[in-house]
Amino acid sequence: MVRILGIESTAHTFGVGIFDSEKNSILANEKSFYKPFKEGIVPKKAANFHIQNAPIVVSEALKKSNLTLKEIDYIAYSAGPGLGPCLQVGLLAAQFLAAKYEKKLIAVNHPYAHIEIAKFETGFFDPLILYVSGGNTQILIQKDKLKFLVLGETLDIGLGNLFDMFSRALGHEFGHGSIIAQQALNGKKFYPMPYTVKGMNFAFSGLYTYAIKQIGKIPQEDLCYSLLETAFAELCEATERALLLTQKKQIIACGGVAQNNKLMEKLSLMARLHGAEAKTCQPIYNADNGAMIALAGSKLIDYAMDFKKGFYNQKWRVDKLEKFYFLSK
Repeated sequence: MVRILGIESTAHTFGVGIFDSEKNSILANEKSFYKPFKEGIVPKKAANFHIQNAPIVVSEALKKSNLTLKEIDYIAYSAGPGLGPCLQVGLLAAQFLAAKYEKKLIAVNHPYAHIEIAKFETGFFDPLILYVSGGNTQILIQKDKLKFLVLGETLDIGLGNLFDMFSRALGHEFGHGSIIAQQALNGKKFYPMPYTVKGMNFAFSGLYTYAIKQIGKIPQEDLCYSLLETAFAELCEATERALLLTQKKQIIACGGVAQNNKLMEKLSLMARLHGAEAKTCQPIYNADNGAMIALAGSKLIDYAMDFKKGFYNQKWRVDKLEKFYFLSK
């Protein structure tokens, strides 16, 4: 029996999850969420929030799982990509627990964790992967346990970042993509917007710039509706190309933006046209969380290390996993 405690702290969320590999079950998934007021995430402010809440969230996760830290076998943590000060808090928390309770550390790549929990939830084992988060947006396939091939990705900003920035531009105190999605449900008229797809790559900064210039000129509900429709159409076109290229029969969408029902409707429709199926996981597991770190950690036990070797990397790409873990052995 192997039990892994996972710590997530790449951005606004400090999450702690516990995964039991023998039961193949998530035993706990607790979190605290930093809400910036009328601004984007200020790394130092988010890090201070995590410092204050880390002991509470760890305690809640252990209570939920009915376990003590002595009964945990490994401590996994998000090592990147992410915001430096936030990653540092997660690393220090993991190192403290590992040192005090004589456990080994497991460094987990954040996108890898999103992918693995989506596979776990959907039961898809060889899917085309659409990873849609705040910091990045990519289309990938997994060629081996630690080997990913990026077929397409954003040429500028992540889609989640676009939605968060646009929400703040509309004047919402807490800028979040879910607010845009809610307003879009009441949109009735579509307004054409800049659309950038280059092969299997896409871009969103032009779409964002155009959209903020339309504030006050177009009803907000229609503006949000048009923004989402355009952005999701870009994703679906690029993903469709990747699907035809790879001949996959399964698509998973993962990351924070994959919580959007409209995106999943469009992906599912496109997939069915080609005899494929598109799925995602529950919203609680698409949002940043500690359970996905614990689950991913269970697949990386061979690469566990002494707590003194802990590290973080703000720009750690998911297609660089194999090289890192090979060098760490």
